[in-house]
Amino acid sequence: MKTSDTHQQNELTYTRFDGMVEKYPRHTAVIYLGEHFSYARLSELSQRFAGALQDLGIRKGDRVMVYITNCVQWVITFLGIQRLGAVIVPVSPIYTSPELKYMIKDSETRTVICMDTNFCYVQDVMESTNIKQVIVTNLVDLLPAWKRYLGVLFDKIPTGKVERTTGVYSFKSLLKHAPLENPPEIDPMKDLSYMLYTGGTTGFPKGVPGNHSGMTSYVNDVTDDVAGDRLLEGEDVYIAVNPLFHIMALGLFMSVGLNKGNTTVLMPVPQVDAILESIQRYKVRWLLGVPALYRMILDNDRLDRYKLDSLRYCFCGGDVLPVEMFNRWETHFNIPIYQVYGSTEVGHVCYSRIDKSPKPGTIGLPLGSRECVVVDPSSLEPVPQGQSGELLVASPYTLKGYWNKPEETERTCVEIDGKVFCRMGDYVREDEDGEFYYVERSADMIKHKGYRISASEVESVLQDHHTVIGACVVGVPDERVGERIKAIVVLKEDARGVGGADLIRWCSKHLASYKVPSYIEFRDMLPKSKVGKLLRREVRDEEKRRAEKTESQT
Repeated sequence: MKTSDTHQQNELTYTRFDGMVEKYPRHTAVIYLGEHFSYARLSELSQRFAGALQDLGIRKGDRVMVYITNCVQWVITFLGIQRLGAVIVPVSPIYTSPELKYMIKDSETRTVICMDTNFCYVQDVMESTNIKQVIVTNLVDLLPAWKRYLGVLFDKIPTGKVERTTGVYSFKSLLKHAPLENPPEIDPMKDLSYMLYTGGTTGFPKGVPGNHSGMTSYVNDVTDDVAGDRLLEGEDVYIAVNPLFHIMALGLFMSVGLNKGNTTVLMPVPQVDAILESIQRYKVRWLLGVPALYRMILDNDRLDRYKLDSLRYCFCGGDVLPVEMFNRWETHFNIPIYQVYGSTEVGHVCYSRIDKSPKPGTIGLPLGSRECVVVDPSSLEPVPQGQSGELLVASPYTLKGYWNKPEETERTCVEIDGKVFCRMGDYVREDEDGEFYYVERSADMIKHKGYRISASEVESVLQDHHTVIGACVVGVPDERVGERIKAIVVLKEDARGVGGADLIRWCSKHLASYKVPSYIEFRDMLPKSKVGKLLRREVRDEEKRRAEKTESQT
């Protein structure tokens, strides 16, 4: 583990970006829906937005929820909030009102930035939360007028109804504000940069507060050590497909894009043909995806129509890439897919090194600012090399703990030899070269389309239904999406006329679409331990055996 890189402790999240603004002011930083935004323009817009937020009364340490999809406004918002010393709370733009309400209250957010298409959800919770102001934008707000006109003419732009009442502001109008003056002093180690939400074992998402150093430490590792001189400063092109509210996507965007004066093609939605067309048009060399995206690309029947020979460095995160897909990609493109591993709690942790061909199935080597150990989950004693155990991660740059959740913090953060490690809940093994191989995850976590979903959160929503007395949610292996979500439900004895479709509709009202179960199975009872704890792993193993039996019969 590196200890000499003290510069990592002293950098703010936008320090290197500002350096690139000075060095490459006219170079394109972001291409969004065909519109080019230079480094100078992006910097000025973020300074103006920060000034507007300050004028709205937002101060250092205040939380600002960002409830928008991938667009250039997301980037401007991120940089503006960081400059102001406020705390960005990025959440999925497809969250429903109940999810939004919980996170607004938990994070003590008073300002929300949203799309006009999801303004209705914010409006639903304004009276029951402390929301004081809402900033609303649209996918094409910052595009030229003729592009907006054509989009409306051909009905290509989703829009939503917005009531312009007190406390509701237009994002575009705020960009007319004067740039930020007298920015606050920010301590990269002590002051918060962001708060992300991840699944909780209690059924509620957990807020993960992060400081500036926690992010810049791994971003600098990726920029300097993983990418190194293969990343062509001021010349390279990266395509951002994954949602920026996810720490994996934001981290790589900063690492190979904004930190090195390079161009990022920002995709608002992961539509495969649009991605392939953009790779061809802009000569993209760097790509990050989840296994589901790589499979969709390989299965696209128009794949051979695109000239994709510019691609050189493809990374996969969110879940382990199946070996079969790894081999298919290398056969078709003659380049490998490198693995990324990390978590909301500790950021990016492991990367395949791009100076050699990656080993199939590995999640790579630890970054210099992260220390990894594999332990017996019961004793927390290190296991012999080659044996499976739970992965623990420590870093001197990160904060340790969850927001207002001491019991969750105590379960996850453990002290070993004077260092605080975070328990990943993932089981891995280490080979003789120090690379880690993924074995399995905690029974509480499900990986679906690259999303990390808490089984207990889905169970909690199901159990709120008036006919349900028990629920067990597990992931069923699926080669296309990683795992599909299955719920096993026990109903009250007097429940009548309630079927799987009813419960799926119930979940759809209370959960983001990617968290909604694909299957509902009804049983008389659920497996539990002698002390009444749900044996979710037992159900998972049962589903795995059932899937293997079905596969062998076909």
